[in-house]
Amino acid sequence: MTTTPLSRRGFLGAASAGAVLLGSSAAYASASAPASARGAASARRTLVLRARPSAESERLRLQQALGTTNFHPSGVYLPAASPLTVQVDARDGLLPTLHVGAPDTHADVTYKNPRAYPLTSGVNTITDPGGGMVYLSLIGAGQKAKVKFLQGGTPVPTFMMGETSESAFQSQLDTLTAAPQVELVSPYGIVTVTRDGMLAWREQDHHGLLTLLETIISSHAAIAGLSAHERSPLSFHLVEAPRMPTGAGAYATHGWTAYPRTYLDRLLTVEGLRTRGWGVYHELGHQHQQMAYKPTDLTEVTVNIYSLAAQRTLGQPSNLTKPDAKTGLTPYQSALPKLPSPTFAFGAYEKLVPFRQLELAFGDDFWPRLHRLVREERPASEWTETAKRWGYLALYTSRTAGRDLSGFWTRWGAPVPPEYLAQVAALGLPAPDVDPSTLTE
Repeated sequence: MTTTPLSRRGFLGAASAGAVLLGSSAAYASASAPASARGAASARRTLVLRARPSAESERLRLQQALGTTNFHPSGVYLPAASPLTVQVDARDGLLPTLHVGAPDTHADVTYKNPRAYPLTSGVNTITDPGGGMVYLSLIGAGQKAKVKFLQGGTPVPTFMMGETSESAFQSQLDTLTAAPQVELVSPYGIVTVTRDGMLAWREQDHHGLLTLLETIISSHAAIAGLSAHERSPLSFHLVEAPRMPTGAGAYATHGWTAYPRTYLDRLLTVEGLRTRGWGVYHELGHQHQQMAYKPTDLTEVTVNIYSLAAQRTLGQPSNLTKPDAKTGLTPYQSALPKLPSPTFAFGAYEKLVPFRQLELAFGDDFWPRLHRLVREERPASEWTETAKRWGYLALYTSRTAGRDLSGFWTRWGAPVPPEYLAQVAALGLPAPDVDPSTLTE
């Protein structure tokens, strides 16, 4: 395993998460040594951090409903009520924060959220009552800070894309047994799961798995109209969670997406993620979803613009072309005969049809262009202003298409407020050449 620091351009492994791990081979090379020796080795780990913008500032820049994470993985787990001593060298004057706990992974809901410990220059000792994975954050504009782990904590089996070999990772799983969690790290992804969960699916090509995860995240960035230099440098944090909200199979929130143990056959296997990973595509989609044209009742609909993009990128058949197990009809076949509809009262996949129809009518670059327009104009709305966002949906889709789509949305029964239909009419746009509501794949 190389200890040469990698750049993002070189598919940078640890640095891809915003940190360069120095001395990481010392932490893992002695994995077969006694626990005391392994602890000493982990104490020699040093992370050099480069400051990045905050998750909230990136959320606002991209006009997204949810933010991602500020975390840099450390490869260290801190047992509950156990001291961890680190030394900070912040020559640029910007001090990092240490965080304990991967979000919503602790068995005790009291410790659902990570605990933040601002660090000072020099030696710091942290003790956390819940314990958990250790992360660092450095929020700024390219400043550097060095954090050296002196004492405490235990090394975590970590597969770092571009740095860790499969054989080295498998050796870590066999020898670094003290930590209850394991991590996979790629340029834009942090995957945190239980040790037991990883062991159940350990016989995978983890480089291939993370390459696939990167492809999914990149497909979302593409449909969001983000060029390489416009993408956020922050990571997406995917965690195995011990509990789910009522009625949810998985969920997304500010900072992370969460999956139950029963989903790991799709999250941790190459074939599962490629062919049955809709749940991952969907939850990561929430962290790309723009707020402006997302009425509350479409939260679980417009998110699947990104899910469909992932399916197309991976060469998988669209969920909109798959027959329903009960009716034998595709969403197109079941929804279109209901038009015109007085209300937007359709099944979940049927509600997705008009959003795909806009791509069929106005080109594969329709949603990228709309995302860019929203980022440029930054239309404001409060979470409670669902009616306004229905209006923005009609207004921004019409402007992006260069066609008056008020008839299209009316035919679908969308509750667009009259004042926004008037704004669309005032644009003086022509009607579509072909009625988009008739289009299918």
